[in-house]
Amino acid sequence: MSIELFNRLEQKVASAVEALELLKMEAEELREENSRLKQEREEWERRLSALLGKFDDVDTGGN
Repeated sequence: MSIELFNRLEQKVASAVEALELLKMEAEELREENSRLKQEREEWERRLSALLGKFDDVDTGGN
C-alpha cells in the first residue's frame, strides 16, 4: 500500500471518528432536550388536570 493511500485512509478514519463524536454530542443534547420536554409536558398535564378538577367542582356545585 502506498503512503498516499495510507494517508488518505488515515484522513478518512479521522473524519469518521470526528463525525461520530459530533453525532454522540448531538444525541446527548437531544436526550437532554427530550427530558426537558417530558418534564414540561408532565407539568402541563398536572396543571390541566387541576383546571379540569376545578371545572368538575363547578359542575357538581362544590367550591
